[in-house]
Amino acid sequence: MLATPALVAHTTDLDLIIRHVLAGLGHGIHAGRERGAGVEFSEYRAYAPGDEWRRVDWKLLARNDRYYVREAERDSHVAVWLWLDATASMAEPSRSVAGLDKLWYARTILACLAAIAQRQGDAFGLIVCTGDRVQFTPAARGPRQMQRVLAQLARAEAQGGMPAAETLRASLHFARSPSLIFAASDFLDWPSPLSEALLRLRRMQHDVRALCLQTQAECDASFSPDKAYRDPEQADGVYRFGPEAAATYRHNRDQHFALMTAQCRQNDIPTLAAPIEQPLGTVLRAWLRRAGRA
Repeated sequence: MLATPALVAHTTDLDLIIRHVLAGLGHGIHAGRERGAGVEFSEYRAYAPGDEWRRVDWKLLARNDRYYVREAERDSHVAVWLWLDATASMAEPSRSVAGLDKLWYARTILACLAAIAQRQGDAFGLIVCTGDRVQFTPAARGPRQMQRVLAQLARAEAQGGMPAAETLRASLHFARSPSLIFAASDFLDWPSPLSEALLRLRRMQHDVRALCLQTQAECDASFSPDKAYRDPEQADGVYRFGPEAAATYRHNRDQHFALMTAQCRQNDIPTLAAPIEQPLGTVLRAWLRRAGRA
């Protein structure tokens, strides 16, 4: 049984949800081969900062007075990066499932991807944009890395805005070699520093995949006309959703996401839009399938 929104909303144990969602999912994130510290020797290359010292060929160093590392062919273990938008708008709650919001859904589905990456033996890291800053958990492998990532996801709070474009641009050094980047956000700002960073990463030949999360109320403009709403990332007033406001909202929303979808398609970024009221397993499978990986 796939995790229901009610389970997500009322369970604080990410490990429990991961086991529940991934039970029987039966597929990985990617397939293929890459160069690395494998078994079948391929070639030498010059040492680069960050390479493991155990891969240095010391005999070749003695002959040439230069550091070289041994490359080998192995099953693909690319770096997987999980990008979480934890800005204030991600605190938007479901209007039909008590206790559920966009941030909790986003970090839980990213936790499931971290578990899949760990199963495959991939290095995986985490990027959290929150409170106008960027938080990094460097990519690594293994159970300890899984616990580090889960701890950072659990601590994430929806606050502030997206970091400035210059800050994000300067942060893109994390993806040195070809990487898989899974970005979960509501993408209510587009273009934005986040969209600029993701498009830039795609132009750098990284595999970028976007998950656009919204509440069902946002999807169909079913906000209560008796309540007032404020944009958590803006300070420009309070809004009410009468019939005219709802019609304007639908029009602006359709235009906004049409632009986003078109630009993602032009740049070959598989994108999935999903309401957070859907079961986690259903959305996770659809997100992977959208990129031809399920």
